[in-house]
Amino acid sequence: MKLLLRSPPLVSQSRPAVQATVAIALAGLISAAATGARFALEGTLPPGYPFLTFFPAVIITSFLCGTAAGTLCAVLCGLAAWYWFIPPSGFALNRQSAFALAFYVFIVAVDIALIHLMTRAMRRLEAEKRVSNALVEQQRTMFEELQHRVANNMAFVASLLNMSHRRLKADPSAAPAILDEARNRIETMARIHRRLHDPNQVDLPVGAYLNDLCADVIEASGVSGVACDVDVPEMTLDIRKLTTLSMLVSEIVTNSLKHAFPDGRAGRIRVAIRLVDDATAELTIADDGVGLPAHPEGALPGHGLGNRIVEALSRQLKGTVSRETGPGLTTRITFQR
Repeated sequence: MKLLLRSPPLVSQSRPAVQATVAIALAGLISAAATGARFALEGTLPPGYPFLTFFPAVIITSFLCGTAAGTLCAVLCGLAAWYWFIPPSGFALNRQSAFALAFYVFIVAVDIALIHLMTRAMRRLEAEKRVSNALVEQQRTMFEELQHRVANNMAFVASLLNMSHRRLKADPSAAPAILDEARNRIETMARIHRRLHDPNQVDLPVGAYLNDLCADVIEASGVSGVACDVDVPEMTLDIRKLTTLSMLVSEIVTNSLKHAFPDGRAGRIRVAIRLVDDATAELTIADDGVGLPAHPEGALPGHGLGNRIVEALSRQLKGTVSRETGPGLTTRITFQR
């Protein structure tokens, strides 16, 4: 009995195209077996037991095949009992046979209804169990993701402090500026994470999210006269890549605000993403500022702390960085999405 209660009806496990045929066949076979068993017991039972083998047949059919098949079995068994085992035989109807048939109908109806309700309850419990298991798995995944993200963030902060420490050793007099720069970067990281985990930002498109992020960076910098245009197609990124991409955009836009527009110069910064193929995208951040000073041929322009951070973040995205200067500065990062 426990096995039957734990399992869904046998027929429901079959393909829908053959479900009705299998149910009808099983109902017919079980009804025939119950009729044969009742004939086998004829003469060994005292009078008044026309339904002895038919009640179990209806119950078993309802468990194995569902309500419809159980109802069909009940009808077949009732007809067999009425024809052969309820006197007078041959579908004769009198007060006694009518009472017997009414009793049979009541009992099998209650049995089928109870089994139907039990089956629905078990299916509902199984569905709730699947949902609970999915939620547990989701929580476990989210916890592992949180651990991984915290570890990455701590590693980033440690790298940032190490680079700041080397700069301090090289130029102790620049300590206030270096510490302020490190603090600003950590605060930027905190803002990015608050924005990423804001419930109002969950379903926000990547383009709208980056647009808000750039506006936030410009406002936090206190620079006036510089606008940011964002051009991003419809796309999705997992939370890890979106976090890294946000830090990249924030770092590059911050560098442009610091160096590209001296003496209150006005200008524009353009942030764009182009889908190269199904697995690759290209991030372009270009400003119309003063550009970088001349550098030796073959050397990569920009070797400051900000550029090293950009290169490190690009590696997290399995991407490559290229820069072009004059007029302004253009940074392109091709990454795996």
